[in-house]
Amino acid sequence: MPEPVKDGDSKPQPASGPKKTEMSMETRLLLAFLLMGAVLFTMPYFYKSVTPPPPKKISVTEKAPPTAPAAPNPAAPAAAKQQPALASVPAAEATPQQAQPPFVIETDLYKIALSNQGATVRSWLLKKFRGNDGKPLELVNSAANVAFPFSLHFPAQKPAVDVNQAYYTQKGDPDGLGVAYEFSDGHTTVRKTFRFQRSSYRSQVTTEATVDGQPAPNLVEWRGGFGDLTVANPAGSERTLYFEVAENKLVEQTVKAAKSGPVSSRGAYSFAGIADSYFVAVFLPEAGATVDAMTFSDQVPTALDKNAVAMVGTAVGAGASNRFTLFVGPKDLDILRKVNPKLEQVVDFGWLAFLAKPLFLIVNWINQNLVHNYGWSIVLVTIVINFALFPLKMANMKSMRKMQALQPQIAAINEKYKNVGLRDPRKAEQNQEVMDLYKKHGVNPMGGCVPMLLQIPFFFAFYKVFTVSVEMRGANWMWVTDLSQPEHLAIRILPLAMIASQFWMQKMTPQANVDPNQQRMMMMMPLIFGFMFYNFPSGLVLYYLTSNLVSMGQQWFFNHTAAADEAARSVQVKKKNGRK
Repeated sequence: MPEPVKDGDSKPQPASGPKKTEMSMETRLLLAFLLMGAVLFTMPYFYKSVTPPPPKKISVTEKAPPTAPAAPNPAAPAAAKQQPALASVPAAEATPQQAQPPFVIETDLYKIALSNQGATVRSWLLKKFRGNDGKPLELVNSAANVAFPFSLHFPAQKPAVDVNQAYYTQKGDPDGLGVAYEFSDGHTTVRKTFRFQRSSYRSQVTTEATVDGQPAPNLVEWRGGFGDLTVANPAGSERTLYFEVAENKLVEQTVKAAKSGPVSSRGAYSFAGIADSYFVAVFLPEAGATVDAMTFSDQVPTALDKNAVAMVGTAVGAGASNRFTLFVGPKDLDILRKVNPKLEQVVDFGWLAFLAKPLFLIVNWINQNLVHNYGWSIVLVTIVINFALFPLKMANMKSMRKMQALQPQIAAINEKYKNVGLRDPRKAEQNQEVMDLYKKHGVNPMGGCVPMLLQIPFFFAFYKVFTVSVEMRGANWMWVTDLSQPEHLAIRILPLAMIASQFWMQKMTPQANVDPNQQRMMMMMPLIFGFMFYNFPSGLVLYYLTSNLVSMGQQWFFNHTAAADEAARSVQVKKKNGRK
C-alpha cells in the first residue's frame, strides 16, 4: 500500500484483375468510406454509447429490505460496549434488536445514509456529479432486491444468524464524520466502523466477525450494480476489478463471468472493487495483505427499469478482520494518482491508449491553463492535428489534381479497350496501361485515402476519451450541455453542420473521375456520415466538424497556389508541334 499523501481529491492496392474495368480514386475512396462506416456502425456494440433516457424521478430514500429481519433473541438483552478498534473478541452478550434512525454523514463531496439494520449503506450521493436524469448522482441501486452495500459475505462458515438483517447498536462520532456499529447474539459478534474525511473521496472502513470467539473470515459486499444507473443499459459498462501487484496488471470481469455462479480470486492485490465507465469504488488493503475478491451476477431492477437484468456485484475481504482504505468517486486521473498511482489504470483508454491518453492529457492541459473550456480545447487540438498533417495533405492534393488532369488520357485508354469484356485477357492490359500512366507521372491512386487513414486513429482515440474520461462528462460548450453525449436538442446542430461541411468540402476537392454516377454516389457519403454521427458524443462530432472546416481552408489555400496549376501542367501530353 502506498504511503499516505495529502488530500487533494476534491478538485488497397490498385485493382488489376479481370473482374473490374478500372478502379478510380473515387471508387477506392468510396470503399474506404464504406469500410470505415462498417467499423463505426459496429463500434457502439463494443463501446457502449450513452443516450439520455426520459427524465424520471428517482427516489433515494431508504427502502425496506427484501427479507424479514432476524427474530429477536429471547435472551436477556444488554448493550455491548462500543469497540471501534478491532481486536480478537470472545462471545459477547446479546445486542438489543431495535431500529434506529438512519445515520446521515455529509461531507463536501458525499451525502451518505447508513442503517443500523445490517450496518449497511442505503444511499451514497456524489454531490459534485449528477446522474443522467439531472439529479445528484446516486451510486447505490436502491431498487435492488439483494444485500445492501457493506453487507458481509462469509465464504466459509456462515453464522447461524443473518447479520445483514440484524439490528446493530449505532454510535456516531462527535464530528459527524464517523460511525461505529456492533452486533452480538451471544454467539456471533460483528463490528463495523466507517470514518470519512471532510474534503476527500477517501475514507476508512473496518469489519470484524467472530463466532463463539473464533475469527470468522468475511468479505465486504457491494451488490446489485454500481455507478450511474440512470443511463441506458447501465449493466453494459459495469465490471469488477482488482490489481495484481506481482504481475503489475489490472484484471477486470463483467457480469458474464459470474453467469454460472460467483467467481472468486485471491492474491496480493493493491486494490479491488467495482466500477462503471466514469466512477469506481475500490478497497485498498493494508500493505502485504492477501485479498479475496468475488464477482456476482445479480438479477435486479433499477429505479428507471423495473425489469430485472443481470448486474455485477463484488465482495472484497482480507480475513476475519478487515482494515481498508476506501475510495468511492470519479475516475479523475489527478485524484486517482494521489490516492494510489496504480489506480490510474482503472481509466481504460483501450488498445489506442498510446494515443488516446496523451490526447486527453493535452486537451485537459489546454482546458486548465488556456481556454478553461473542454469544447474550445478540442477545437484547438484538432486545428493543431490538421496542420501537423498538412504536408501529407498537400502531397495528396497535388496527386488529386494530377489525376484530374490525367482523365483525358485515361479516357483514351478506356476507349481503346471499350469492346473488351470483363473476362477478356486484354482487360489486364488495360489496367496495366492505366497503372503505367500513374507510375509515369508519380501519381498514387491510393493517395486520397492516406489523410483519411491518418485521421482514423485520432477519431477512435477521441471516441475513447469521451467514453471513459469523467472530466468530459457534463463538460459544456456553447449550446452543448454535455460533450460526452449527443446534443440534448430536438434537432442536433453539430451533425447537421458536419453534413453541410462535408458537402462543401467535396465541391472544393478536385474530382478525379467525371463519371456522374460515381459523383452521385460520393455525394451520398456526407449523409451516411451524418446518420452515423447523429448519436455520437457531441465532442466527437465537434472534432470531426472542426477537422472538416480546417481541411476546407487548407484546400482553398492549395487551389489558389501556383502548385495546383503546376501539378496539372506536369501531366499534360506535349504535342509534336511543341504545344500541349
